[in-house]
Amino acid sequence: MSSKAKQRKIILDLAVTLDGFIEGNNGEIDWCIMDREMEFTTFLDQIDTIFYGRKSYDLWGKFTPETSDDAKKEMMDLVHSKKKYVFSKTKKGTDNKATFINDNIPEEVAKLKNQPGKDIWLYGGASLITTFMHLGLVDEFRLSVHPVILGEGTPLFTDIKQRVNLKLVNTRTFSSGVVQLIYHWDGE
Repeated sequence: MSSKAKQRKIILDLAVTLDGFIEGNNGEIDWCIMDREMEFTTFLDQIDTIFYGRKSYDLWGKFTPETSDDAKKEMMDLVHSKKKYVFSKTKKGTDNKATFINDNIPEEVAKLKNQPGKDIWLYGGASLITTFMHLGLVDEFRLSVHPVILGEGTPLFTDIKQRVNLKLVNTRTFSSGVVQLIYHWDGE
């Protein structure tokens, strides 16, 4: 067995509508189904770091739901327990919850991938996903396709300049109608 440490994976894990949107025109995600059957906390146990774009971080990186649902509170506590890195052209340094990365994305990501730890969740948003796609930094695509068509909104992929061939490695279907698809770059 090799003595080289296993490199951490960057996993794009997102909910997406059947017509390919990650949110509605006004940022709404009320169509997103979260149920225990999908075992989202199992995914959260697989990661210890989250990558956000600045807009997504401002909206969701510090979000705490106003709910009496203990399962939702527990899930958000688990999300907030992770190390957070925010890719931003405007915010610099750190705040009490995140470290900001402003440039040298390939080098900074390589450093983080080579550190000991669990996998890394590429949360998004759309602009950061595009950047990571162009740089070939997404190791796994974990897309949960929800049974809804919005007709308009923020598309999952924008401005992709070249074909990306993927290999399907797993599918799961849930009674809610959600279908989870897991892909790796073709050839891995």
